[in-house]
Amino acid sequence: MLLSDGLVAVVKRDCPTCVLVEPVLRELGAAVWCQDDAGWFDGDDTELELSYRLGIETVPTLMRVEGGTETARVVGWSREQWEGLTGVTGLGPGLPEHRPGCGSLSVDPGRIDALEARYGGSGLSSRRVELADLEDEHEALFDRGWTDGLPVVPPTPERVLRMLRGTPRDPREVVAVVPPDLVECTVEKVAVNAVMAGCLPEHLPVVLAALEAACAEEFALHGLLATTYFSGPLIVVNGPVARRIGMNSGVNALGQGNRANATIGRALQLVERNVGGGRPGEVDRATLGNPGKTTFCFAEREEDSPFAPLAADRGVPGDAVTLFAGSGVQPVVDQLSRDPESLARTFAACLRVNAHPKLPMAFDAMLVVSPEHGRVFREAGWDRARLLAELDGLLTLPAGELLRGVGGMAEGVPANLAGADLPKFRPGGLLVAHAGGDAGLFSAIIGGWVSGEAGSSPVSREVHA
Repeated sequence: MLLSDGLVAVVKRDCPTCVLVEPVLRELGAAVWCQDDAGWFDGDDTELELSYRLGIETVPTLMRVEGGTETARVVGWSREQWEGLTGVTGLGPGLPEHRPGCGSLSVDPGRIDALEARYGGSGLSSRRVELADLEDEHEALFDRGWTDGLPVVPPTPERVLRMLRGTPRDPREVVAVVPPDLVECTVEKVAVNAVMAGCLPEHLPVVLAALEAACAEEFALHGLLATTYFSGPLIVVNGPVARRIGMNSGVNALGQGNRANATIGRALQLVERNVGGGRPGEVDRATLGNPGKTTFCFAEREEDSPFAPLAADRGVPGDAVTLFAGSGVQPVVDQLSRDPESLARTFAACLRVNAHPKLPMAFDAMLVVSPEHGRVFREAGWDRARLLAELDGLLTLPAGELLRGVGGMAEGVPANLAGADLPKFRPGGLLVAHAGGDAGLFSAIIGGWVSGEAGSSPVSREVHA
């Protein structure tokens, strides 16, 4: 926007200081632009384009323009400074020497995102979709197949820009190549889907880390999407970031009611769908699926835990996510065990039926130990490694019990394994986390998917500020 040479001022009528200096501005013959009353002066800046482009933070602002370029600026009213800028003495003889100005409408928090989207050259490269005047924006998103079956937040440019303020990363940076369509996904595209999921800007770094982990080769997201099995990505969050953004690691940690938990998990699922093309009935061929394929995300309860943080034990300390191919929640009830050996036996008995009691080394699992159960291990001095070692021994099973046909069940291992002892889980195939409310002698098993090279391995990644 070109400015005429001379004196230029920006004001708003709702500012007492601007009203105070009105006679001075008229005496100077300045070109005056008003932010909130198009009829007060000749200049109409009620769309705030001039104020935004000039970076006006306070009104009144008086500028000197030479050759179309601003060469000097004064904010608020100061007789001495105005006289110095204009070269005119004796300004406003009846006015006080100084009065502070008021905040410019162009920096109002409720307007700044819209102004940046409209005038700022935001750099957003996502395709814009224009809707008809009578078209319901929520129904339009359903009709275009961009939702997970629930309503989403329309990703307007203003909302996407606000979301991008949650990370210092360049919106054009490629975060990951997302299967199954193997599409490059930028920070901006993640932000679009985070808006749709209902995230806050402070959630975005966790979503970005989750996507990086989900798209790691060893996580095998393409296979996880295409399988007829139940599983989908589960996100476990560690570190101070979980508390900072308000995640739930306590009461109902695996359930509903917490915005951060719900929307972070949902954002990852929407990226898989809208960027990667992983839609149910198309690439996603799950026979039954599970509710966690809408969102499955919780924070580990690190305070009073008998275990080190999950991600730290996996080599990623501090703020981090761990991605696991989770298939749903199996309850574990033990209200009587008061020693770790007895409680470990309960866990082992329940873990044995993961997927099928006669299938060893076939499916991973995550054991989520509640605080009341965790206290038993903490008081006995058992850490995660000690518990896993105990479970490994309890879950090493004679193949004779697992052969096909034994127990009247056709499922099982082939006859050539007779005489061997077989572990239920491959090395690294059983994860242990700590979460839940203070009360309740209940824990949970989250079944996994096919383990190891044939399926998915858990992946941990750092969350960058």
